[in-house]
Amino acid sequence: MPDEPQTLDHAATATTARPTRGADSPAPSARPARWITRLVVVGLVLAALNLRPAITSLGALLEEVTAGLHMSGSVAGVLTSVPPLCFAVFGIAAPRLARRFGPVAIVCAGMAAIFAGLVLRPFAGGTAGFLAASALALMGIALSNVLMPVLVKKYFPDRVGSMTGLYSMALALGTSVAAAATVPLTAALGGWRLGLGIWAGLAALAVLPWLPLLRDRATQARTGTGTDAGPGTSGATASSAVPAAAGTPAAPRVTRSRTAWALAAFFGLQATGAYITMGWMPQIFRDAGVPASTAGVLLAVTMVMGVPLAFVIPKLASRMRNQWPIVVALGLCGLGGYTGLYVAPAAGAWAWALLLGVSNCAFPLALTMIGMRSRTGAGVVKLSAFAQSVGYLISIPGPLLVGVLYQHSGGWGLPIALMGGLMVPQMIVGSLAGRDRTVEDEC
Repeated sequence: MPDEPQTLDHAATATTARPTRGADSPAPSARPARWITRLVVVGLVLAALNLRPAITSLGALLEEVTAGLHMSGSVAGVLTSVPPLCFAVFGIAAPRLARRFGPVAIVCAGMAAIFAGLVLRPFAGGTAGFLAASALALMGIALSNVLMPVLVKKYFPDRVGSMTGLYSMALALGTSVAAAATVPLTAALGGWRLGLGIWAGLAALAVLPWLPLLRDRATQARTGTGTDAGPGTSGATASSAVPAAAGTPAAPRVTRSRTAWALAAFFGLQATGAYITMGWMPQIFRDAGVPASTAGVLLAVTMVMGVPLAFVIPKLASRMRNQWPIVVALGLCGLGGYTGLYVAPAAGAWAWALLLGVSNCAFPLALTMIGMRSRTGAGVVKLSAFAQSVGYLISIPGPLLVGVLYQHSGGWGLPIALMGGLMVPQMIVGSLAGRDRTVEDEC
C-alpha cells in the first residue's frame, strides 16, 4: 500500500528508501522469487491458525480436564497462567535462535513443537505431565509469536499492515474454531483427551510449507546467494547474520525507549484480558447456568470477532499517525462487556461475548504498532521480542489471580471487577504506545 498516505508502511519503507543498502535495505535484485513469497504467505497463515487452539481448546474443556486430573481451582489457575509464562520465557530466546538458524527454521521448529506437545498432552497421566506437554506446545507458539512480525517486515516491507491483518485474521479464525468445535468433537470422540489431541493434525499441516523454504535456504547457503529471512540477508533475521553496510543504523537498545516500555505494558495488559477470557469465560457462563456447549460457542463468538476486525484494524491503524482512538474504543468495549458479565452474565451472554471479542482485537493492534514503532528490521526484531516477552511476563499473574479469587470468594464478582479495572491502565499505556514516534528516535 505504498500509494496510501500515512500507512504503517511509512515506518517499514523508511528503511528501504535509504540510499545505503544493507541487511535492512535490500537491492531490488535480491528480492526473493515469487514462489518463495507465496509459500511464506501460506506458511504464515497456517502457522497463525495454530497459535491459539492449544489454549482455547483447553479453556472449553477446563472443567473436564481439572476433574480428570483432580486439580483444585488454584491449580487450574496455574494452568491458565502457563501460556503467558511460556511466551515470556521462550520468546526472549527467539531473536538469538533466529540469528543462529534463521527465522524460517525456528518457525518450522515451532510448528513441530506444537504438534509434539498436542500429541503428548492427552496421554499425560497427571498434572505434571500435562503441564510439561502443554509447555512444549507453548514453546513453539512463543517462538513463532515473536518471529511472525519479523517475517512480515522482511518479506513484505511495503505491506506490513495488510499482511499483519492477514495472519492476525487467521490467528483469530483458529482461535474461534478451536473454541467452538472442541466440545462437540469431544462428545463425538468419547472423551476430553481425544478432543484436545485432535488439534495436533492442524499443527502437522503447518510444518509443511516451511520445509521447501528450509531446503531453499540450504541450497542458497551452498551457492552463497539468497536468504531464508527475506531479501538482502544471508540466513539470519533482520538483526543480522551479515554485517550491515556502512551507514545502516544499528539495532536500537529498546530498554531505553519509553515507547517500547509503553508498548510492552499495553501488550501485557491486553494479553492478560485475552488469557483470562480464553481460560475462564466458558466457566463464567457455565456457572451462570449456560450449557457447556453454548458456553463453548460463546467463547467462539468472542474469538471469531477477531477474524474481520483483525484484518480491518491493522489497515486502519496504519493510516493513522496516532492510534490512541482505536486503543480507547477497544478499551470501552471491554469495560462494557465486563460490566455486563457482572450484572447479567446469562441474560446478555451474546452481547457480552461480542463486546469482549471486539476488545480482544487489541492484540492485532499491538502487533501493528510493533511494526510502526521501529524503522528497521533489526529494530522490529528487538522490539517484538522485548514487547512480547515483557508483556507476557506482565500477564502471568492475571489468570492465576482470577482462579484464586474465584475459589476463595465463591463467585465471579471480584474476578470480573478485576478484569474490568485492568481496562483503564490498558487504555492509558496503549495511548502512549500509539504516539507517532520510533524507538530509534528515542534511543
